[in-house]
Amino acid sequence: MAVRQALGRGLQLGRALLLRFTAKPGPACGWGRPERPGPAAGWGRGERPGQAAGPGAERRRLGLGLPDRYRFFRQSVAGLAARLQRQFAVRARGGAGPCGRAVFLAFGLGLGLIEEKQAEGRRAAAACQEIQAGSSSEAIFSTMSQELVPASRVALAGEYGAVTYRKSKGGPKQLAPHPNIIRVFRAFTSSVPLLPGALVDYPDVLPPRLHPEGLGHGRTLFLVMKNYPCTLRQYLRENTPSPRLATVMILQLLEAVDHLVQQGVAHRDLKSDNILVELDADGCPWLVIADFGCCLADERTGLRLPFTSWYVDRGGNGCLMAPEVSTACPGPGAVIDYSKADAWAVGTLAYEIFGLSNPFYGQGGAHLESRSYQEAQLPAMPESVPLDARQLVRSLLQREARKRPSARVAANVLHLSLWGEHTLALKNLKLDKMIGWLLQQSAATLLADRLTEKSCVETKMKMLFLANLEYEALCQAALLLYSWRAAP
Repeated sequence: MAVRQALGRGLQLGRALLLRFTAKPGPACGWGRPERPGPAAGWGRGERPGQAAGPGAERRRLGLGLPDRYRFFRQSVAGLAARLQRQFAVRARGGAGPCGRAVFLAFGLGLGLIEEKQAEGRRAAAACQEIQAGSSSEAIFSTMSQELVPASRVALAGEYGAVTYRKSKGGPKQLAPHPNIIRVFRAFTSSVPLLPGALVDYPDVLPPRLHPEGLGHGRTLFLVMKNYPCTLRQYLRENTPSPRLATVMILQLLEAVDHLVQQGVAHRDLKSDNILVELDADGCPWLVIADFGCCLADERTGLRLPFTSWYVDRGGNGCLMAPEVSTACPGPGAVIDYSKADAWAVGTLAYEIFGLSNPFYGQGGAHLESRSYQEAQLPAMPESVPLDARQLVRSLLQREARKRPSARVAANVLHLSLWGEHTLALKNLKLDKMIGWLLQQSAATLLADRLTEKSCVETKMKMLFLANLEYEALCQAALLLYSWRAAP
């Protein structure tokens, strides 16, 4: 409001000065008596500044037009600019000298530029008013479309008064369901409510109707999802999982990331706050990845994002941004490959899950940056962590993406390490032994799933392993394990 008052006062003073010095020239000083302002200066149709202009003023107060004060200033500035330019043309034919003509032209053009800036501001304000009034649910859906990537088919049915979201060609993908990825059951727009603690936690993003100094919109997007007891960060504050349990938790994240890669989606904001946790009957945590607001899910680009300028969004959470993303430089033909970026982030989260500090958080000598760290600087994990898990974490955190295992291979490494200990202990691993072990795992998993009403976490993970089984990826995982165990 202070800026508006200052602008209004400045325009009033400028107008008074201009009216004083733009009259007809007199015989003595070259300027005559001031003229009365005419309609061009904004005083036409019987209006005065600050006075309502009939029924139209009420429409403007309701948001259907500009308020009186803005209309007056707009007409005043536009009228003065036009008047100065007209008088410049008259004086150019035989009135004032070169200096006076230059001043006249500069002043007139300056007021014209001010008017143009005011017009831009009015257009921006009108757009904000449209969103704040809630007249464009489609615009909200389109702006926040990344949040709708994990939405189900019926989530966008247009219930609760919201319009149906029409997916544009080449827009965000719709992610197929996965047990380790959050599912959105309903999505709709509605007025922003005043939730408990909102005035303390996020007062600036509240709409002005709820907080006078708030800058938020009047409507927002609501997502209906399953309620989870806590985030991964909250769970790790209160619990210290055993090395085996921690390995199962990392395996769940790798299975989820592999599903994203297979669907051509990169989350780009993996962190313990964006992972939700619930416990099964045995107290084992089940993890799901949530918050897709920064994801890359474009139908046209897939996982290879053209990086033509610094204005291209590389995702959130700069601390856990893979080296190939954080060190990328824009240019013609430059592309960022996200196919192994989320797997790298899982490698950093493994430190937190095993009870250690994430080396890419914080400050000081122990703090690493993805742009510049060297693999030798990675903190060593304690001996209580299984050898296979330790080696896998270091492999996931290799700087060069081509040397890094994919999420599928990494998940298979942990599957084989957890369930195939006897098979991998054979010095000469043969294909028939591997097939026999897989058949045994299939029978045991199906039997365990049928005998219990609610499958435990390990049974669910075995089912995912068998459902995503690929011979080549399985052989790569077996070779990695063999090389790590054979190393001195």
